[in-house]
Amino acid sequence: MRLYLTTLNPTDSVTGGFLPAAAALGWDVTILTDQPDRYAGYPGCEVVAADVRDARAVIDTVAAHRPPGVIFSNSDHLQAPAALAAEYFGLPGKDWRACVTAKNKALTRRALAAVEPVRSVRIPPGGDLPLDLPYPVVVKPALGVASEDVVLVDGPDALRVAVAEIRERRPADVLVAEEYLDGPVRTLETLGDGGSGVRDAGGGRHSGGGGVRRVLGGFATTLGPPPRFIEERLDWRPPDAGHLPHLSAALDAVGVGFGVCHTEYAVTRDGPRIIEINYRLIGDTCDFLLADLLGVPLHEWILRIHAGEPLSAFDLDAFGVGSFGVGSYGTDGPRPAYGSVVSLVAERSGTVTAAPPDLSAPDLSAPDLSAPGLFAPDLSAPGLFAPDAGDGVRLWHRALREVGDHVEVTGTNRDYLGLLRAVGPDRERVDAAVDAFRKEHPWVLA
Repeated sequence: MRLYLTTLNPTDSVTGGFLPAAAALGWDVTILTDQPDRYAGYPGCEVVAADVRDARAVIDTVAAHRPPGVIFSNSDHLQAPAALAAEYFGLPGKDWRACVTAKNKALTRRALAAVEPVRSVRIPPGGDLPLDLPYPVVVKPALGVASEDVVLVDGPDALRVAVAEIRERRPADVLVAEEYLDGPVRTLETLGDGGSGVRDAGGGRHSGGGGVRRVLGGFATTLGPPPRFIEERLDWRPPDAGHLPHLSAALDAVGVGFGVCHTEYAVTRDGPRIIEINYRLIGDTCDFLLADLLGVPLHEWILRIHAGEPLSAFDLDAFGVGSFGVGSYGTDGPRPAYGSVVSLVAERSGTVTAAPPDLSAPDLSAPDLSAPGLFAPDLSAPGLFAPDAGDGVRLWHRALREVGDHVEVTGTNRDYLGLLRAVGPDRERVDAAVDAFRKEHPWVLA
């Protein structure tokens, strides 16, 4: 089996997740990227330069190379080109229309109009600002990522200022202004083998259609203070059963049925409402947290779906968090019942003068940082036991900056200094371990 993995800059999900997963499956791997120098020397892979944003270029490159078994991408920007290339070669893949719809927030709202009444207006370059919006509203790029240029505004004057500021950085981008969804923010993580329909961990089906989407779990998201929307923490919280019919209808409306999907929604007074649909695996090491909590080789399973295996080939009864019992977690410890990823966020601009090392295994050894972001620490390693801070808690720390780096605060997820992942029997002990680590290993900016 040959995997063609299309990618842009290296991410932990790729270098610490999907590439090791492909190796574990015994697959041959060809990395297609527009940044080949950043992948040079990656063990067990060949690297081929290609314009991976253009499906025609991907198809031409693959056709001139070795026959493909799987064409896959986990990049926000590359879902449609990868899906089109897979379809061209007759391989399993996502519906490219669903990829385009999910990526473009204006198209997402259009598709969801029959499912949920959320006011949203498209603002093209040079277009007039909309009137009679239900303030407060959120302004954001239609194709944006990482909370960049996402801002809450409380009236027409603030809208005018926000759009003008965003236009200085993105003069050619389409923006959207949509009503603010007031309520706790949650996520829904799903995996499907080709069609509509959702089954939760208990096996209940929530809509019809060919194939099945499985609910893997979900998280409660803690956001930083408005008007920005930086994600500061995600805590394990599978979606409420009462939310699933609406969420399933929303995914059906967009066309999400195959592969993995990360959906963000708000629990408003009127019920769940979609914030955005990311037709890829959740990031910022939450994919590894999800695998920790489920106790399954998640990245391998996603690749196997793209190789044509049905969900019925997997042990679906293992989904969900069970009791904190010995033998249910990996090979040398219990499977955790709770987990969190805490974003260590720069509170001000400055230069990093002290930083904790990457932490993924008990020896605490830091990786070679000569190529930051490529050779990620072993993010699927057992982690470090934290006996002093919480019985049965394991910790991982992923440093995203180095001593000497200058950090300019932007009010987006780009302000992360590091990501701290913790799993354990309950929130109280996880919180104790997180607090102890942060106190003992602070990030210092001067």
